[in-house]
Amino acid sequence: MDFTISEKMKTVLGMINEFVDKELIPLEPEFVTTDFKDMLPVLEEKRRMVRQMELWGPNHPKELGGMGLTMLEHGLVSEALGRTPLGHYVFGCQAPDAGNIEILHLHGTPEQKEKFLKPLVAGKIRSCFSMTEVDMPGSNPVMLESTAVKDGTDYIINGHKWYTTAADGAKFTICMAITNPDAPTYLQASMIIVPTDTPGYNLVRNIPVMGHSGSDYASHGEILFQNCRVSQKNLLGTEGHGFVIAQDRLGPGRIHHCMRWLGICKRSFDLLCKRANERIIAPGGKTLATRQTVQNWVAESAAEIQGARLLTLYAAWRIDTVGAKDARDDISIIKWVVANTMNKVVDRALQVHGGLGMTDDTIIAFFYRHERAARIYDGADEVHKTSFAMRLLRRYDEAAKKGKK
Repeated sequence: MDFTISEKMKTVLGMINEFVDKELIPLEPEFVTTDFKDMLPVLEEKRRMVRQMELWGPNHPKELGGMGLTMLEHGLVSEALGRTPLGHYVFGCQAPDAGNIEILHLHGTPEQKEKFLKPLVAGKIRSCFSMTEVDMPGSNPVMLESTAVKDGTDYIINGHKWYTTAADGAKFTICMAITNPDAPTYLQASMIIVPTDTPGYNLVRNIPVMGHSGSDYASHGEILFQNCRVSQKNLLGTEGHGFVIAQDRLGPGRIHHCMRWLGICKRSFDLLCKRANERIIAPGGKTLATRQTVQNWVAESAAEIQGARLLTLYAAWRIDTVGAKDARDDISIIKWVVANTMNKVVDRALQVHGGLGMTDDTIIAFFYRHERAARIYDGADEVHKTSFAMRLLRRYDEAAKKGKK
């Protein structure tokens, strides 16, 4: 196990951090008060600069026009980009496009890759991923009500989805629906590409998240499929393998999320420490930094961030060396550890900023609003803990039984 950063990666990370500080963080005041779609011209200019620096698509394969970084390397990049909500989008590695690119690269047909993958990697179009349903538990991807029924050479899709991130303005979605209802539970669903201009595909609304509906990429859509007809050529991979493909997508995706969350931790921690040192609270120039409670928050946050970071880097290293399947436990652990660490650090940073922390004069309130969901999406913390504990206890039980023989 070696987390040594190569000289090349040190240079790459230095360039990215400098770009984030100089080009993206100054845009945040406008970002938190303006519709995302209104910022597209300036963000496209920043994307052009990233391409000129040859830093576009860090996690995408070189043959697709990306940098071809390993999971561990991209984890470090994701941490750097996560310091601002604009980072991943400007560098062309934002969710859900990053996950959809992985799916298309691994499971797409030549025709699908030409039509959907190439322009997606190039940043010419955006996509979304329709899995979570209004009336079904999002933590259990095998529980779906949406159906895709064959009719001639087509599928007819009916279903009600929500929290379809970035649906507003997306050119296509990857819809997960039941195609084989009589098959075993884990072989019932399939993934199907649905262009968003297909009749029967309806973006009902952008869901208000803590009062903010957002727009374009910075939104979460509610989608209604009503007799939506698409060609069976739009099937991704093998019919009935939607759950299997989803697991391939979610494993690496959690590394991306967790390292992004660690970037949020770093940014929030920096703001916390700066505010603690500057905020005078008593005569004689005494600052918040002189208070033991704040000192405890600083110490605990630093230790918790480091612990969460090492767990995540270890999980990324495991994916690179043994694959996502054998790294399942490591991936599951970081989901709840890093999410909770981030929430605690953001909350402490907000508390240290007092009333200022509740405003959009800093980025902290944005993090507080939008990242609370980290403990819910991609499987609620409680689900991950239960699944991991069950697997762990089963191993102890099996070992005990072998010992008695």
